[in-house]
Amino acid sequence: AEESERQDMRILPGGTDNHLSLIDLTKHGITGKDAEKLIEKVRIIVNKNTVPFETRSPFITSGIRVGTPAVTTRGMKDAEMRTIAECIATTIRERDHPKVLEEVSERVAELCKQHPVPM
Repeated sequence: AEESERQDMRILPGGTDNHLSLIDLTKHGITGKDAEKLIEKVRIIVNKNTVPFETRSPFITSGIRVGTPAVTTRGMKDAEMRTIAECIATTIRERDHPKVLEEVSERVAELCKQHPVPM
């Protein structure tokens, strides 16, 4: 969550104390629905989610929810969480630059290769 805030992503309600983070995308000019689809293209799964005082439909939303259970199952720690937060922020900021999105996707694939799902 701290890295997300360093990447200019607003965490609601001012941080997180559990395995979920809610990110407000209002100032980034992208809906939660579009961000969900975009971030999936770089191999990261998030969910669109409403934010407090939501002005959009619950089917569109202004936020995304990011959970950590899948990455902790892979044995990822704080450093990898920071990398994932950076990848999400870069994807949103650079969404109109396919080459950057391809680089982010490759970075995520490498991270997953280094931390395979345990059998």
